[in-house]
Amino acid sequence: MESIIVFGILSIVVLLLLGLLFSFIPVGLWITAYFSGVKIGIFTLIGMRFRRVAPSRIVNPLIKATKAGLELNIDKLEAHYLAGGNVNSVIDALIAAQRAEIALEFERAAAIDLAGREVLSAVQVSVNPKMIETPRVAAVAKDGIEVIVKARVTVRANIERLVGGAGEETIIARVGEGIVTTVGSSQTHKEVLENPDKISRTVLDKGLDAGTAFEILSIDIADVDIGRNIGAQLQTDQAEADKRIAQAKAEERRAMAVAKEQEMIAAVQEMRAKVVEAEAEIPRAMATALREGKLGVMDYYNMQNISADTDMRKSISKMGKDDDPKQEVKK
Repeated sequence: MESIIVFGILSIVVLLLLGLLFSFIPVGLWITAYFSGVKIGIFTLIGMRFRRVAPSRIVNPLIKATKAGLELNIDKLEAHYLAGGNVNSVIDALIAAQRAEIALEFERAAAIDLAGREVLSAVQVSVNPKMIETPRVAAVAKDGIEVIVKARVTVRANIERLVGGAGEETIIARVGEGIVTTVGSSQTHKEVLENPDKISRTVLDKGLDAGTAFEILSIDIADVDIGRNIGAQLQTDQAEADKRIAQAKAEERRAMAVAKEQEMIAAVQEMRAKVVEAEAEIPRAMATALREGKLGVMDYYNMQNISADTDMRKSISKMGKDDDPKQEVKK
C-alpha cells in the first residue's frame, strides 16, 4: 500500500517536471519548424527563452519566409525583434515585394519598419498606387475673383526614399502651394475655368515629389468653384476706410472751428471788460478835474444836460421805430 502511494507521488512530480520542461522548451514549435524545412536547433529556441524573445514571433515568420523561397538569417530576425521591430510585418512585406518583383532587401525593410512606417503598406502602395485628396484650396486671380480648387493626387510609394522622406502632408502642402501660384498668376478667373489642366501641368512641372517618400503619377482637378469677389471687397473696405478718415478730418476741422469760435467769444468778452473798465475811469477823471479846478461846476452841469438830452433823443427814436408798421412786418 505504501509503495503504491509513493509511486503515485513520484508520478505526479515527474508529470509536473515534464510540464514545466515542455512549457519552457518549445518542443512543439521545434517540431513544426523541422517539418517545415526550417533548420533550427532546440538549444537555439532555449537561448531565445533566456534572451526574453518569444520563439513563436521568430520561428513562425521564418517558416513563412522559407515557404516563400526567401533565405533569411534567424539572428537578424531576432536582432530586429529585440530592437522593437515587427518581424511578421517585415516578412510579409518581403514576400509581397518578391511577388511584385520589387527589389527590397531585409536590411532596408527592417530600417523602414524601425523608422515607424508601415513597410507592408508601403509595398502595397508601391504596387497599387493610392489617391490623396487635397482639401479645398482658395486662391485669388489677378482680377480679384476667388477660385476654390480641389485636386486628387495619385502617388506611388518610393521604397528607396521611405527612410527620411516626407509624407503625405508634404505632398498636400506642395500641391496647395502650386494651386495658389497658378491661380494667382492667371490674369482672370475665366482662364482657370477654361483650362483647369493648366493647374495640373504647372504643379507637375515643379517636381513636388522631390525629397518625399512618394512619386507623383498624376494630379487631377476634381472641382473648381468661384468664391467671393475679393477685389471688390478690398475696394469697398478701402472706400470705407477713406470715408472714415475724411469724417475724422472733418470732425477735426469742426472741433478747431468751435474752439476758434470760443476763443473769439472770450476775446470779445475781454474787450468788453476793458471798455467797462475804461468807462469806470471817466467819473474818477471828472472828480479829479473838479478837485484840481480844471473843470467848473457849470461845465459839469452842461455836460449832464447834453447827456440827458441825448438819452431823450434815443428814447424818442426808439418809440418811432416801435410804432412803424413796416418794422412790425419785418419783425
